[in-house]
Amino acid sequence: MSASSRRLKLIGLMLLTCLAVCNAKETRQPSHAPLTPEQIALIDKASFQEKFLVKVIQQHTPLVQTYIQHMKTDPQLGDVPVSDEYLLGRVDFGGTFVDHLYEKRAKKKGMLSGSKRFIDRMTSMFKLQLSPNGFMDMMFIDTVDFDRKHYDFAYVRKEFLGEIKTSVFDVQPQTSKGQGRFIGRIWVDDEGGNVVRFTGTFSSGDRREVYFHFDSWRGNVQPDVWLPVAVYVQDQDFRGQTQFWGYGLKLPTAGSGDNEHVTVEDASDVSDNGQDVSPLQAQRQWENQTEQNVLDRLISAGLIANSSEFDQVLETVTNNLVIGNKLDLVNPVHCRVMLTSTLESIAIGNTIILSKGLVDVLPDEANLAAVLSFQLAHIVLGHPINTRYAFSDRLLFPDESTLERIAMNHSEKENQEAAAKAVELFKNSIYKDKLDSVGLFLEQLTGAEHQLPSLLTTRLGDSMLRPDGQPWLADLGKGAPPLKVGDLQQIAALPLGSHLRVDPWSDTVFQLQVKAQPILSASDKMPFQVTPIYYRLARYRPPTPGPVHGNNVSGVVPPVQ
Repeated sequence: MSASSRRLKLIGLMLLTCLAVCNAKETRQPSHAPLTPEQIALIDKASFQEKFLVKVIQQHTPLVQTYIQHMKTDPQLGDVPVSDEYLLGRVDFGGTFVDHLYEKRAKKKGMLSGSKRFIDRMTSMFKLQLSPNGFMDMMFIDTVDFDRKHYDFAYVRKEFLGEIKTSVFDVQPQTSKGQGRFIGRIWVDDEGGNVVRFTGTFSSGDRREVYFHFDSWRGNVQPDVWLPVAVYVQDQDFRGQTQFWGYGLKLPTAGSGDNEHVTVEDASDVSDNGQDVSPLQAQRQWENQTEQNVLDRLISAGLIANSSEFDQVLETVTNNLVIGNKLDLVNPVHCRVMLTSTLESIAIGNTIILSKGLVDVLPDEANLAAVLSFQLAHIVLGHPINTRYAFSDRLLFPDESTLERIAMNHSEKENQEAAAKAVELFKNSIYKDKLDSVGLFLEQLTGAEHQLPSLLTTRLGDSMLRPDGQPWLADLGKGAPPLKVGDLQQIAALPLGSHLRVDPWSDTVFQLQVKAQPILSASDKMPFQVTPIYYRLARYRPPTPGPVHGNNVSGVVPPVQ
């Protein structure tokens, strides 16, 4: 055999070997079994329910909060935030998807102006070039064509999400069915056929170009109604959470397009039985009327949570400060929760309001007492409320203008006075031996000023930081031990979402019931960070008499001490 013949034979053997290997690889690729009739029926039901969801949600105007942190890798702490973005809006799904940005006064930096800029910012941030309302795409799989004509489905397994038994399917768009199709995984409730969770991204036709990836969750907020409650986004160098609430702010009514707001039934009679009223009493009544008007307006706008058992927790801590200082107040102090993630607090009359984000990141009760003492000091010092809002007609403006039109934050001089008084109140309370913990939190807060300006920019109330970047309560931190990120016993601040969850229908907050997890490394601490979300889903149960207990979704948060 000639040399050329041997070369040809060798080449032929190599080609045959290569072909055999390729064929072997193809045969080893996993193949999904054909769908059973029951699985096909469940997918068809899910397709119907997805179209039904679009019709249901058009009757509501939920609030949408998106908070994004841009990350970098730290050799000791893992991924840490280096900058952030915050957006708050209200979405009107009537007819077309339209958003309305909750705007803040122009003097506050870091906020956007105008709905178009709101959409453009989110679109460019997530590179959703196929949809002008990109941030809302994460609420839906496909508003028109989610069916077996446009998608291929492959059964994966059965899985419980809390008490909901689901069938899990991998979903891919069929070829030549257009761009912007969902590609990922869905969890379908076996009982009702609702998609309760879906993870993935959006493809671009046959090229399979993908954009950001997201994990979208829904909750059973009313009988047979599952609505979006939260979305987690993670891709490349950023991660973010979008939260939805305020579905009950606009209830479906036959033949009416008017908003019906959640009823506020926590007003109290602060008058006495005397026939005559002194000028001082009249002034106080005027201030009480202002306080109630503003609170009602903030609740109807979806910014303040409805009354809950957690309010009593806050009031108990506040009363500990009142008793320790033997304060004689004209009216009792009440407490409420603002539903946003920004770290802020405010006193409106005799009502102290803490943001959900601020409550979430506080590591213990002593720190909760410290931030409450700041606003209690404003009340004790008699810092006045703007009584122009005693005229209820001054509050007749669109909801999205609430943060722009209601000015409740205190002046720098008032905050200086309150900070000094707060130190006195705290040191005369049962929390006086917990100054080290408060000092560590304040040090962690100071270190986040440049990395998380959006989280620390107030929308309604008072900032935690002075204009120079130092905490108002810095004097409480004097003498505290230095912050050591590598010390696993030092938990100075918690991740967002560590303490409270929100019922997205009633706008009521509830304390999370979670088991403490061990901190195994410095990267487990995650102070002020956005983290993945996970819910233990449950079916809707009617509220019981008395304080409402949330039973729709129960969040599971990252490890906390």
